Order: sequence, then structure tokens, then C-alpha cells
Amino acid sequence: MLTSLSIWGWGSLGLVLFLVTFGPFAIFYFAFYILCFVGGGFVVTLLFGKSNSEKYLEQCEHSFLPCTSVGIPKCIEEMKREARPIKIDRRLTGANIIDEPLQQVIQFSLRDYVQYWYYTLSDDESFLLEIRQALQYALVQFSARSKETDWQPYFTTRLVDDFGTHLRVFRKAQQRIAEKGDQMKDQAEELVDTFFEVEVEMEKEVCRDLVCTSPKDEEGFLRDLCEVLLYILLPPGDFQNKIMRYFVREILSRGILLPLINQLSDPDYINQYVIWMIRDSNCNYEAFMNIIKLSDNIGELEAVKDKASEELQYLRSLDTAGDDINTIKNQINSLLYVIKVCDSRIQRLQSGKEIDTVKLAANFGKLCTVPLDHILVDNVALQFFMDYMQQTGGQAHLFFWMTVEGYRVTAQQQLEVLQSRQKDGKHQTNQTKGLLRAAAFGVYEQYLSEKASPRVNIDDNLVAKLAETLNHEDPTPEIFDDIQRKVYELMLRDERFYPSFKQNVLYVRMLAELDMLKDPSFRGSDDGEGGKLYTFKRDFMGPFFFLL
Repeated sequence: MLTSLSIWGWGSLGLVLFLVTFGPFAIFYFAFYILCFVGGGFVVTLLFGKSNSEKYLEQCEHSFLPCTSVGIPKCIEEMKREARPIKIDRRLTGANIIDEPLQQVIQFSLRDYVQYWYYTLSDDESFLLEIRQALQYALVQFSARSKETDWQPYFTTRLVDDFGTHLRVFRKAQQRIAEKGDQMKDQAEELVDTFFEVEVEMEKEVCRDLVCTSPKDEEGFLRDLCEVLLYILLPPGDFQNKIMRYFVREILSRGILLPLINQLSDPDYINQYVIWMIRDSNCNYEAFMNIIKLSDNIGELEAVKDKASEELQYLRSLDTAGDDINTIKNQINSLLYVIKVCDSRIQRLQSGKEIDTVKLAANFGKLCTVPLDHILVDNVALQFFMDYMQQTGGQAHLFFWMTVEGYRVTAQQQLEVLQSRQKDGKHQTNQTKGLLRAAAFGVYEQYLSEKASPRVNIDDNLVAKLAETLNHEDPTPEIFDDIQRKVYELMLRDERFYPSFKQNVLYVRMLAELDMLKDPSFRGSDDGEGGKLYTFKRDFMGPFFFLL
């Protein structure tokens, strides 16, 4: 209490003394002085800052930074500006007939899998352009790598071998199903399971059942395949971009590869494609009859028989005279022969003699012998011998013999064409010899080199001599003759091959297909008289005889 009174007392005394000394207007003067001081300091600060700012802006005008533009006018100017057309290099493989369909595939893929959802988010074309350029770059790299690859050994040997192996596996699976008879409830599902069991037996620990039967595993396999292809074909920067990589991977796997595989495996598409291929070509008579003789489907045989009967009735209804009657008679006789072969084949399949050929042959005693050189040039006999060599692991020897035969024919034709062109003044010697050398090296690498798998087991001296000839001399049609002769002798004399084949069930079935079992009820299409000699004839080989 005393402290507050003291403060008020001293304050009042100071105020009275201030008013007595300076007068009653001193308070207003004091406030005015303070206001002027603050205002002067503000004005000085403003003027100093303005001068310094002008100097700084003047320095910025002469610096490397561009002049800033006003935001709204700049946006309006960009909106009024016309969009620049995007130029795309449409070259992919260098061949316009291939590039245009590929460009259509890319365009349709982007339309169906990207554009329909991307345009709901943005109208910017840069993202679509990046995807398109990535796909085109991958195709260009794929084309370049394909041109550097030697496709001849793959298409002439490996692809043919894989296709033949697939057919042999399928036929063996059908044979096992037929041996089980009516014990299966679901024959289609059992056939699939049996097929992959046989594949494991023949391919040695390789089975593709999950990829072929499970859609999920098939899609996963295609994704992995596309991932590997993108790693090989895309630049490192694009491959490390996961968003871009996953987009391209899904487009390739689900948009291109999967629909393509589904279409190629559609039975209706395959049938239509086969019809289209054979529409303009006449079926060889011998090939047609061999198909009938080898068919195991009773329904197909009955369909051929019905069609032949319809054509037979039509020909018999024609009222002809003169020279046409001889042509009609020949056609009628041919149709009657086809019907007879179909009836014989159907009867054989229904009676079970197709399966009991070994028992039937055992009742005959000694079987007739078909020489190996005749087996190798007959399409029906060669199929059975090929199946046997596949079982024994000697298919490389047989395939090598067949490949050399094809090489010899091709080389002779190329050299004949070369000689004719040289007579006409056209010189393509180096190109033709280069093709022959590449083909010869392909045969050597496929069957005789250290990297060959499987490799033909033959004398190393002959292989070394062949390699020396290929490296220093021009290839000739006879360059493989010595080794081919050794391979033939090996197949002929080795107990694993031709001698054992004559004791195998496949040999008996081969004789049955060739109508060379002497049981009258089992002669099939043979309508000649029984006797000591059996004539066996083909288009590409003269008649020869076997003593029974």
C-alpha cells in the first residue's frame, strides 16, 4: 500500500514540474517529435531500399538468366499455339511388306490396351509415344539379332525333329489308350495325362504339362519369356523403368502372344488353314492311299468310303458313249479299289488284328526281310524305323543320313543352276558357294561337332578330315559321302539298330502296313494271286522282290 502511494506521489510531482517548466503544450510537442522521428526513419529506409533494388534489377538484366514472363499471358500463348505433329520412324525390319503389318499390330495393341483408359486421365501423347518407341526399339533389335542368326539348321533339323517327336509321343499315347480298351471313363483327359507321361519317358525329365494345361501357368511362362526378351532387346534405361517394362510385358504376353497361341491351337483354324493350303494342289495318289492304309480312325475311313460310294453312284448314273466311257470305267475301278482298301482297313481295326500282329507273325514262322536301303527310301517303312531309332537313342544317326541325302540333292541342283548361269554370262559363283558352305557347316555343327547334341558317334579321323576339307576347300555334293557310308554300315551292322529292329514289334507292324504278312485274311489291299514272290513298289524306286 505504501509502495503504490509512493509511486503515485513521485509521478504526480514529476508531471507538475514538467508542466511548470515547459508549459501546458509540451505533451503535444513531445508526441509530434516522436512521430516525426519514426516517419523520417521510415522514409529513409524506403528510399535506401528502392535505390538498392533498382541497382540489383539492373544487374539481373545483364546476367545469364532469361527474362521472366507473366504467368497468365504465357499460358494463353501456349494454348493458342498449334500442336506440333509427332514424327515417328516407321521402319522396323527394312522390308515395307513386314513393317506395315507390324505397325498395325502396335497401333491396335495401344488402342485396345492403353488408350481406352489413358485418355480418361490425360490427353498428353508423350506417354503413348514412349511406349510406342519402346516397342519399336525392341522390334528393331529383334530384327537385327534375327538377321545375325543362322536359321537353316533350326528349320531343317531341330524344328522338324521336334515336330516329329511330338507326333511320335502322341501316337504312342494313343497306342497306350487303345491297349487299355474301355477301362477309361474320360478318354480325353486320360489321353492328355498319358501324353505327358510318354513325353517324360522320351524327353528324359522334361515335361510341359503345367504350361500346356494350366492357363495361369501358361500366362506366367509367357510373362517370364517376355521379361527375358525385354532384358535382351530394350535399352537399360527403359528396362529399369518398372512401369514401362510391366506395361510392355503385359501387352506382349496377354495382347499378342497369348491370343496368337490360342488361335494357332484352335482345331477349326488348323483345319481351315490345311484346307486352304491343299486347295490348289492335287494330292498324290500314293500319299492318299498310304494315309488310308495307316489310318487308325474308323470314322475317317467310313467317311472316305461314303464319299467314294457317292462318287461311284454318280459315275454309274452318267449316260456316256465313245471315248468317255473308258475314262469313266477307269474312275469307277479306282473308286472300287479305294472302297475295298477302306473295308479291309476297317475290318482289320475292328477285329483287333492291328494290335495282335506279333502273335499273328509268330504263327507264320520266318518273316520276310526288308533291306535297310529300301526302308530308308520308303515313307511308310521309314516311319516305323524312325520310331524304333527314337526308342533306342540312335535317331541322330538316322537324321544325319537323311540330312546328308537332302544336302546332296540340294547341292547338285545349285551347282547345275550355277553352271547354266555361267554359260549365260551371269556370275554368282561366290554367292552359291557361300550358301553351300553355310549348309555344309550347318550339317557338321548339328551332328558331328563337339557341341552337337546328340552327336553321331563316328571315327574321329573322318570327322577331323571333314573339318579340314570344309575349312580349306569348296564344298561339293559328295563331301559327306565317306561319313554317311560309315553311318549306314553302323545302322546296318550294329545290334542296337537294324538287326534288333527286325526282332521288334514295330518291324512286324511295318510288314502289316506294307501288306507283307502272308496270311490271306491279313493282306489288306493286295488283290493279286498268292505265290512265292511278293512285289513291293514305290514311285521313287523300282520293283524288287522278297522270297518268302
